[in-house]
Amino acid sequence: MNGYERMKAMLAGEPVDRLPFTPITMMFAADQVGIPYGEYVTDYRKLVHAQLYTAEKFGFDSVMAISDPAREAADLGAAVRFFPNQPPAIDEQNALLADKATLARLKVPDPWAGKRMRDRLEAIRLFREKVGGHLYIEGWVEGPMAEAADLRGINTIMLDFYDDPQFVRDLFEFILEMETGFAKAQLEAGADLIGIGDSAASLIGPRFYREFVVPYEKRLIEAIHQAGGKVRLHICGNTTPILADMAEVGADIVDLDFPVSMSEARRVMGPEQILAGNIDPVRVLRNGSRELILRELEACYQAAAPRYIVAAGCEVPRDTPEENLFAMLEFAKSHSPAGAPT
Repeated sequence: MNGYERMKAMLAGEPVDRLPFTPITMMFAADQVGIPYGEYVTDYRKLVHAQLYTAEKFGFDSVMAISDPAREAADLGAAVRFFPNQPPAIDEQNALLADKATLARLKVPDPWAGKRMRDRLEAIRLFREKVGGHLYIEGWVEGPMAEAADLRGINTIMLDFYDDPQFVRDLFEFILEMETGFAKAQLEAGADLIGIGDSAASLIGPRFYREFVVPYEKRLIEAIHQAGGKVRLHICGNTTPILADMAEVGADIVDLDFPVSMSEARRVMGPEQILAGNIDPVRVLRNGSRELILRELEACYQAAAPRYIVAAGCEVPRDTPEENLFAMLEFAKSHSPAGAPT
């Protein structure tokens, strides 16, 4: 099986020859080919080159167009600071929606017209040309809570849940329309799967997540499914209190960050949910030995098998030793879920 076939089979509940291996790499990939990260996030050709090189070198089953959370916000007019060799940063001191009245004047951007959204679409189109049908192609959008934090400021949106819940809902509706359009454009460009990053959702507690975020994540995922795509949901941090609600939104793959117990996730989410992760990206993957990585992955697999994808709890840190990525590949190659072809 090649990477595309392996991922497609896993998602369809069909036998696979070995565990899929799809870690999130961004800065690590750029460093592999000596591209400053400021160029990686602004030139799709360099992103694609770095992703293809890294995927081939380490045996990944997918390539990813993820780079930073500021693409949609930038095309809406948010203040974004760029750096030569670091990820872009949204300037929360000058948040686009510091004045809530600005929301009524915002227009949902055409993904092909916006400079930064178009750059991601061009990356996916180039991925399709080069590795379509060979590696699984993953696009990316921001989730409702993450994008709201980008546009309003994380501390301010937290207060809005109490002070102006209707504004939060209006903002989430706007975000839903924008991200649905962006996701569909990525699928049309050639993506097989859309990752949804909703990192800030782990910070608001189960009540607000259930009441405000779940309905919009669910509608976004349904729209992606209707457009023919699969979904990988990633929420950074300790999502243990919201695992049951995350199970309800309908993502095909749930990425779990390292603070979450994989066994608890499997218990709560049930046997059919595909789980990915979740070794500690720093303590285990960057700083650990081959033996520690294999041991920690084995624990994840024993807790989550057979519907399991090998990955770290979050992004692979940029200074991770290469031999530690090869240890992850070794683990993936040495494990075949029950029922796999021999």
